[in-house]
Amino acid sequence: MSEPQKKKELSSEMRILIASILSMAVILLWAKFFAPKPPTNLPQASRPAITAPAVTTPATTSPSTSTSTGKSNAATPAGVATGIAPSNAAAMPPKADAQERTIVVENGLYRVEISNRGGVVKSWQLKKYMDDSKPQRVLDVVHPEAAAQVGGWPFALVLDDAQLEAQANSSLYVAGVPEPGAHAGGLAAHYAGLPDNRLSAPADLQLTWSDGHLEVTKNFQFDHSYVVRVETTVKFNGTPMKAGLAWLGGFGDLTVQNPVPVETVNTFYNEGGKLTNLPYKKLEGPEKWGPGVWMGNKDYAGIEDRYFAAAFLPANGIASGSIETRYWKVFRTVQKDGKEEQEPVSEVAAATSSQPLALRVYVGPKDYDDLKAMRPPLQSLVNFGFLEFIAEPLFHGLKWLHKYIHGYGWAIIVMTLVINMLLFPLRISSYKTTLKMQRVGPEIKAIQERYKKYKLNDPKKQEMNKEVMAIYSREGINPVGGCFQMFLQMPIWFGLNSALRGAIELRHAHWLWIADLAAKDPYYVLPVVVGVSMYLVSKMTPMTAADPQQQQMMKIMPIMFAGSFIIFPFSSGLALYILTSSLVGIAQQWYLNRTHPAPAAAKQISRGKK
Repeated sequence: MSEPQKKKELSSEMRILIASILSMAVILLWAKFFAPKPPTNLPQASRPAITAPAVTTPATTSPSTSTSTGKSNAATPAGVATGIAPSNAAAMPPKADAQERTIVVENGLYRVEISNRGGVVKSWQLKKYMDDSKPQRVLDVVHPEAAAQVGGWPFALVLDDAQLEAQANSSLYVAGVPEPGAHAGGLAAHYAGLPDNRLSAPADLQLTWSDGHLEVTKNFQFDHSYVVRVETTVKFNGTPMKAGLAWLGGFGDLTVQNPVPVETVNTFYNEGGKLTNLPYKKLEGPEKWGPGVWMGNKDYAGIEDRYFAAAFLPANGIASGSIETRYWKVFRTVQKDGKEEQEPVSEVAAATSSQPLALRVYVGPKDYDDLKAMRPPLQSLVNFGFLEFIAEPLFHGLKWLHKYIHGYGWAIIVMTLVINMLLFPLRISSYKTTLKMQRVGPEIKAIQERYKKYKLNDPKKQEMNKEVMAIYSREGINPVGGCFQMFLQMPIWFGLNSALRGAIELRHAHWLWIADLAAKDPYYVLPVVVGVSMYLVSKMTPMTAADPQQQQMMKIMPIMFAGSFIIFPFSSGLALYILTSSLVGIAQQWYLNRTHPAPAAAKQISRGKK
């Protein structure tokens, strides 16, 4: 550029002045039109700032989380907010106890221990049931060690703010009972201190706590049944917030064997009359549930093991789909063979769209008749397996016989006699078919010898089959007729085993030396006798197989069958059924051998063809 074209350069001082003026102008314009507005209410200086929870909103269900797991006590990061408390909310007066206390409530069915620290349940003993420990103790469906490890107990609260949730589940509540003469309408304002002794149902118990901002109230109503009414109110700066009631820290009988307890525990929910069971393998971690996300439209939800359940039910007893649920798993450390392992702990929570949260909670045995009388009915919790259409009638038949016969062992024996008498015509038909097949056995063996040089895929094998079927048709033989009676027994065996292992009425049912008909024989007496009796039946029954190897296999099968009862956890009640059935079979086979002997002419024909 030529010298005349050069513009006069600005001094350094002038450049700084212009830049400063422009910067100030930009800042003023941004503050005027684009800067965020300051909050209308700031946290008080005397208390750490925490995020206010949202005002109660209906449950949200997203397709991506409809099969996910739930949220535990500290699952949501601290400070997650879904709303702001109103600026004109007055601080609630703080209310807390000075020391930890345990409140004991009893009726004829259970003994419950409630801690005022968090207002949670520390023990729930079912008085009519014992566990499998040695010596036996009254069954407690709460797992103290697991609950202490995972930091959650039954009847804890589930909130969408982790800080508030931790406060609600760890603070010292003030416990009280209704004052004498207080009626239900004014109950909340007429609570007195706890008495020195335990509470006996029917009884009401209130637990309240407040730090001046968060306020929690739990009202328990105990009666003479397994159902407890629980009403929970949670407010933040006077604004109601959504809360769920949870069963945390494990559930059920910890002392069971075969399978281990963790394999028997499921969370569940019922929607539209269909029960869905979720073992721990189908559960994910608590992080899968976002704030405000619940699975709605459930009739009830809860947690169970093989024989006991804790179910969250609607307050009005109507299966209206008003229950919302979350479910998830956490892990605790256990010692196995001297090594530390991580064991899953299934957990579940329930809520409703309306506040305060009012629920009925059933904690007790899965007794079919009692569950059926519940509102809504809960009998689908009794699991009879995939052969339910066989297991359930057998179970009801056993219960009916038990009304007239003392002891389920003797009821099983009587039921076995009845079933075998009903199946006796099939045994006769099977026996006659066996005799016919014995008579034509040499002829069929001769045909098989002619074609044995051909491979299985050779077309000549089809000709062999045609010749054999022609003999069967000529003699009026149904090839499977000899096995039909045995095939019919197999579903009965599996169905009965499901009924025995799924119904609590058979749990710890005694018979002679057997302490539990739902478990295997601890001394293996029944399996051994079953093997011997089945061997005797096979020896007395005419053989249809001419092949010596097949005959040898038929002799070994009873031994293998008895061995399976020793290796696998089949119920001793099933072994008793099979033993009784085998003894009846011996008597029936003896009768058939005497009244339906093999015709002499048939024997001569067989010898002539040899």
